[in-house]
Amino acid sequence: MMSLRQRVSHFLHEDPLLSRVLKNTGYLFSSSTISMVFVAVQSVLAARLLGVETLGLVTVAMTFVTMINQLFSFRMGEFVVRFMTKALAEKNTEHVCATVKASIIIEATTSLIAFGVFFLVAPLGARYFAKDAGSLYLFQIFSLAILANFTFETSSGVLRVLNHYKVQAWITLIQSMITFTLITLAFFLKGNILTILWAYLIGKIFLGLSPTVVAFIKMNKDVSPDWWKTRVSILPSLKEMTHFAISSNLSGTVKLIFSESEPLWVGLFLNTEAVGLYKVAMAIVGLLIIPITPFNSTSFPEISRSVAEKAWGQLRKLLKRVTTISAVWTLGVTLGMILFGKWLIWIYGADFLAGYPTLMILLAGFGFSNIFFWCRSLLLSFGKANIPLYVLTASGLLKVGLSFYLVPRFGINAEAALLSGYFILYTMVMVWVGYRMIRKSELKEIPAEAA
Repeated sequence: MMSLRQRVSHFLHEDPLLSRVLKNTGYLFSSSTISMVFVAVQSVLAARLLGVETLGLVTVAMTFVTMINQLFSFRMGEFVVRFMTKALAEKNTEHVCATVKASIIIEATTSLIAFGVFFLVAPLGARYFAKDAGSLYLFQIFSLAILANFTFETSSGVLRVLNHYKVQAWITLIQSMITFTLITLAFFLKGNILTILWAYLIGKIFLGLSPTVVAFIKMNKDVSPDWWKTRVSILPSLKEMTHFAISSNLSGTVKLIFSESEPLWVGLFLNTEAVGLYKVAMAIVGLLIIPITPFNSTSFPEISRSVAEKAWGQLRKLLKRVTTISAVWTLGVTLGMILFGKWLIWIYGADFLAGYPTLMILLAGFGFSNIFFWCRSLLLSFGKANIPLYVLTASGLLKVGLSFYLVPRFGINAEAALLSGYFILYTMVMVWVGYRMIRKSELKEIPAEAA
């Protein structure tokens, strides 16, 4: 009779695709787990040093800068994974090089545009979201992160496709150590909001520039030393690529506006004190998604590869197994948060305990989307970036429309309920559409196999 260890080993040996996903996820998860400790402690120290309202202010400033940057981002990481993976499957080195070069040009250009636009709209951000025109300098300082991330998406995509997850794990870990060290020093030296902002910014700069340097080296070594000399014009599917990039950008932008800019919505409808409470609730819920984020990163290239190779049985098996793994993790952590959530919030300070109901409400939406984390990646692998765009837009408009009525009346709990509902709705629709596409593709292959 086989032991548990032998069963697991046999299971993974029979499924090399899942084994590769788990191995790569292991690198990122190990880094994320260690980083989680640093992030958790530094967030507690920042909250205790700044207090509810000031923490809300710095959160609004950082979120606003991030939103402007991502509004102009074409999510080139997804672009690289989609088309670089396809070119590698076809063993076309020239197309691999041209894809990466095109992605760099687009991302660097849009980063410069984003930086310029930011300075035009930053005063509005300080006035309407932070409700303090004097806080403009905080927005301007953190805007340096836009320039530091000028090719972050492309570089991260390259490292994922070339299977250099270990390097990405080290970069993430070092970045978290840098930020943690600076915030710890600020706490014990009685720093202020500016000290905390610079701590986050320095970590952000390191995280933005490091993948660029490493990706350039790995492209030279793994693909071609002259890859950057390849002409972009040789790409045969520029129309398809452009459509994918635009659709992916719009889809990501919609997601950003409706779900990733929550502190700004709370600041707009309420105040920075409410932002501080919401920030802590979101930080604790973030523990739920820490291992799933790298799982998504490592699964996407494998999903794309399975679609490119038309390996539908392999794809179904992968989706089923990663869903099971994510469900086990999600349900376990959710139970832990239900039992110990109030205690976790208390660590940040007694003033933050009012955010406990918000935490419980957020768990529902984040938990559901966590389990089916791959729904958008599956549609992108089919080249259907427009479908997530439509689904996210329709769900988001419903969320925001209700926000104008509910949030001013019922506060952050209403915002949390709307966000959870948004996650559940769009995830259900995209899972359904994704499986219909797999089934339709399988049926197309049956006549060919019969012949």
